[in-house]
Amino acid sequence: MERRTLLAAGGGALLALGGGYLLTRPDEQTGLLPGAANAQEASGDLPEVVEMVKGNPDAAVEVIEYASFTCPHCATFHANQYQALQANYIDTGKIKFVYREVYFDRPGLWASMIARCPGDTDFFFNMSALLYEKQREWLASGDPATIVQDLRTLAKTAGLDDATLDACLSDGPKAESLFTWYQENAERDGINSTPSFIIDGQKYSNMAYDEFAATLDGKLG
Repeated sequence: MERRTLLAAGGGALLALGGGYLLTRPDEQTGLLPGAANAQEASGDLPEVVEMVKGNPDAAVEVIEYASFTCPHCATFHANQYQALQANYIDTGKIKFVYREVYFDRPGLWASMIARCPGDTDFFFNMSALLYEKQREWLASGDPATIVQDLRTLAKTAGLDDATLDACLSDGPKAESLFTWYQENAERDGINSTPSFIIDGQKYSNMAYDEFAATLDGKLG
């Protein structure tokens, strides 16, 4: 389970700077969103954040996953337990599955903005799978500029072009909206580690598939 300091804690904030935004946290140098020089000015009306949902939207049981694209435990979960959950509970329509991002760091936000770029649910989940599968590779350098370039290269394999990526990664209002949405979610649901799950309103930490399935079966009756 990943328990890094969340960006919302310890004075982390999303700050306007010229046409772009800064993500700050106590233990990391601040830096502009990629393409911030061309970012739109934020207005009082921020874009709405769309919930990313799979499975049956009318299912009796709702599972919300809180995860970060830079969290290795989340990558492990998606390579293992999630595959069985998808086959046995999501694709069969037994549950409504909601994925919500947590932002430990700037790369996590950049990855989220790319996954959400086309505004398409199928693209989001396909890109998310790719981000987790290749997580070690695009995070390997530890250098923000290289990470951005590696994320862009990965996104192109999923079908995005440079012009689209430039627009998505320089969208300051969207970044602010996502960050505010994340903070509100984390505070309301008491999220302090990833992956975490809200199953019909009750919070659970990461667990083995058998335990997860038993919990779901109990809720499903």
